[in-house]
Amino acid sequence: MMNEDEQQPNNEKERERIISFIREGTVIDHIPHQKIFDLVRILALHKNTDGTISIATNLPSKKCGKKGIIKVEGRFLTPEEASKIAVICPHVTMNTIQDYRVAQKINLTLPRIIKNIVTCNNPHCISNHERIPTMFHVLEESPLKIKCNYCEIIVHREELIIP
Repeated sequence: MMNEDEQQPNNEKERERIISFIREGTVIDHIPHQKIFDLVRILALHKNTDGTISIATNLPSKKCGKKGIIKVEGRFLTPEEASKIAVICPHVTMNTIQDYRVAQKINLTLPRIIKNIVTCNNPHCISNHERIPTMFHVLEESPLKIKCNYCEIIVHREELIIP
């Protein structure tokens, strides 16, 4: 017989409760499980010293098989951070939480033009030598293929450089 701490959650909502609710902040959900630590690095979550950060991976998901979820208490993501997430993991859900409730839910999508997020892989590209914003045009979303606006180099998802 199981005690209360060993009981298995019955549904997805109960499984998500295993990760603490947050009073206010941001929840990023439906992250492909293999990309979760890329988001942790890109969002510099190790520098968040005020609130609780919950990271879970390999959670069962009807939508994508296995998923990850990140909950960041006391931090609301900027539009630039949301764009970075969309480049790495398009189609994730970003929820703004206020008073323990979802105040805003956004399904992120990959922008057609990616500005100031990705660094050009070409060491001779003007964007690596001048103070100009990087700019890439999305040629294909899946698999990701983007083209530098300046030197026209083609970059694939596995080649992305995001500072």
